[in-house]
Amino acid sequence: MKTIDLKKIRAYAVVAALAVGTTIALVPARPVSAQAVRGLPDFTDLVEQVGPSVVNIRTVERVRSSSASGLPGNMDEEMQEFFRRFFGQPMPGTPGQPRQAPRPNRPQQDEEQTQPRGVGSGFILSSDGFVMTNAHVVEGADEVVVTLPDKREFKARIIGADKRTDVAVVKIEGAGFPAVRIGDNNRLKVGEWVMAIGSPFGLENSVTAGIVSAKGRDTGDYLPFIQTDVAINPGNSGGPLINMRGEVVGINSQIYSRSGGFMGISFAIPIDEAMRVSEQLRVSGRVQRGRIGVQIDQVTKDVAESIGLGRAQGALVRSVESGSPADKAGVEAGDIITKFDGKVIDRATDLPRLVGSVKPGTRSSVTVFRRGGFKDLAVVIAEVEPEKPARTAQAAKEEKPKSSPAAQSVGLTVSDLTDAQRKELKIKGGVKVEAVAEGASRAGIREGDVIVAIGNTEVGSVKEFDAVVAKADKTKAIPVLLRRGELATYLLIRPAR
Repeated sequence: MKTIDLKKIRAYAVVAALAVGTTIALVPARPVSAQAVRGLPDFTDLVEQVGPSVVNIRTVERVRSSSASGLPGNMDEEMQEFFRRFFGQPMPGTPGQPRQAPRPNRPQQDEEQTQPRGVGSGFILSSDGFVMTNAHVVEGADEVVVTLPDKREFKARIIGADKRTDVAVVKIEGAGFPAVRIGDNNRLKVGEWVMAIGSPFGLENSVTAGIVSAKGRDTGDYLPFIQTDVAINPGNSGGPLINMRGEVVGINSQIYSRSGGFMGISFAIPIDEAMRVSEQLRVSGRVQRGRIGVQIDQVTKDVAESIGLGRAQGALVRSVESGSPADKAGVEAGDIITKFDGKVIDRATDLPRLVGSVKPGTRSSVTVFRRGGFKDLAVVIAEVEPEKPARTAQAAKEEKPKSSPAAQSVGLTVSDLTDAQRKELKIKGGVKVEAVAEGASRAGIREGDVIVAIGNTEVGSVKEFDAVVAKADKTKAIPVLLRRGELATYLLIRPAR
């Protein structure tokens, strides 16, 4: 068999082609795929389709300030960042910046004013004005303002907010609003294109795009987050994550960042989880969750192999709460819960999500692996203690304890400790520092510290604290023994110079 010299054949072909005046076209060795021909996806149709349903959400806080104080100096951090980026300088009235002088011949008086608290995003769930966003966007707000892409503004009413999943629903009055279409998270695939619309740094209707990086990220107790590389920044919170079919598949909620800005990793709440929460919020204003009363941990590969479980799966029960549903059902410390209502527990974090989604009072089945064998138990689900309704910022201020004259003399506002706080700190008495002013602030005392003694005298209540401080010599330094967490220290409140 002869060996064919391909180089000679190509040379002869070129010579022959030149002789007859034929043009030679170089072609690639492999055909170009259809995907390469199409190039990157075009998001313009999606923006036109979904954009009208995405809203900007501003929250407002009511504060009391002097009418002669000029511009507010306690501007929200996001608004300050916005001002620095686009005007090259801090917001007027912030620390280190000149403030407006008071108008002459006008008496100073305290009056209630409003100031921005935060900026976020949201999207319209239904044509009658229900809007979904993040719980942290509206938390503590005295007023919520929703702005549509057509510039219409509405004051919104908070229907409910769930901190555990970071989902909130607000309502604007009206009809005929453009609602989004809800997608199916089961069809979402890692690597597919997705798009986000929101208001980063207050810039309304900003569009970014990327791909799904991972599904089922365990960054929370109740949520398997969607991880993407879509650019998300402060202000995007609460906005929709949209697939190429124009359906909402998630709520943009968190970013991984060391600088406060986008670093390539973003997390979205799966829309199926969010819709379950929103339905309860719309019905009752809160979310009911199930619990069985166990503390759990992950099962390692070595443990699984050594006890005969085979592979690392399930949730290791570290302790069982006395009198809890698990205790009544016969669950024991050391058991490994492998199934709940017939659903396999692959990771420990699967269990609280499955139990939490069950209505309290429901009779469920639990499969445990105990000393080499499996056992089925019946458990009646209890309810997780309901969260206290979120207080507005103004209400929180009004509920703070008032400072007594004695405490004011050393720059403090204090309150009595609860039994739970004394038990946690393992102390018999003391008072909690609620606010710190001049004098105590210079000494290094912080809000949240617990004062257990003034000089050599223990204080077990606010009444005892006031009595000891009233008798103290204010011309000399007053030694204060306090607890900060588990650590105790002495600080000196010195007289004003």
